[in-house]
Amino acid sequence: LAKYPEIKALMGPDPHLKWIVSGMVFTQLLACYLVKDLSWKWIFFWAYAFGGCINHSLTLAIHDISHNVAFGNKQAKWNRWFAVFANLPIGIPYSASFKKYHIDHHRYLGGDGLDVDIPTDFEGWFFCTPLRKLLWLILQPLFYSLRPLYVNPKAITQMEILNALVQFSIDLIIYYLWGLKPVIYLIAGTILCLGFHPISGHFIAEHYMFLKGYETYSYYGPLNWLTFNVGYHMEHHDFPSIPGCRLPMVKKIAAEYYDNLPHHQSWIRVLWDFVFDDTLGPYSRVKRLCKLAKES
Repeated sequence: LAKYPEIKALMGPDPHLKWIVSGMVFTQLLACYLVKDLSWKWIFFWAYAFGGCINHSLTLAIHDISHNVAFGNKQAKWNRWFAVFANLPIGIPYSASFKKYHIDHHRYLGGDGLDVDIPTDFEGWFFCTPLRKLLWLILQPLFYSLRPLYVNPKAITQMEILNALVQFSIDLIIYYLWGLKPVIYLIAGTILCLGFHPISGHFIAEHYMFLKGYETYSYYGPLNWLTFNVGYHMEHHDFPSIPGCRLPMVKKIAAEYYDNLPHHQSWIRVLWDFVFDDTLGPYSRVKRLCKLAKES
């Protein structure tokens, strides 16, 4: 910032985010109507190939919204409720809990007992062969949802309760209007596309140590178009208040700080290497003791 103060102008809300997210939510509601009479094999096909991609993208929109980039820092409640709205096609309440834990991920990156992105010792010990690592990738949604309850349990907030009430109410309305298949389409898409799916390569690409001494990596490929530029991850951790749509400008302005850093070329290659490279696995994360962890 001292060298490039113009980066400060990139901070602040993204005026287009609310419209993009709204379009995605209504697209999924339309899809619920369109799939209601399909056979089960096509329900799961479209959940993986289409709906789940939108739902995964919406989880990354919620990630951006958790940094208040939909309506700005002065409208925190608007951001929280808009995240609940973005959550609707995901089928499972997620946004409020994500916000609660994601703050710690930025504040205590790699912090033992604080950053719940860090796999547990059991995960690192058990999922150590190619087949087991593949299973771990498939089960990622399960570990991401249950790990915080084991690693760093926090009291349930009022916003989490409201998030759940709104989510399950919409699920019931969809079930009442169009039956079980659209509800399964939404939830199955979320589970499948947060598991073993090309977009899910970002989970591994972001902070798994492919090269010793480098703990965070960016990816500048085309899948950023579907993921609100979450691939610009080094830039995001440097400037979490800058919305994803402007992170490429950060790299362009301060090119000498990013161009020579190792980065990933392909999220599919990331998944392949993670499964078949014996030096990679759930243990391939930097884990550090943070001050708060020592005090507790």
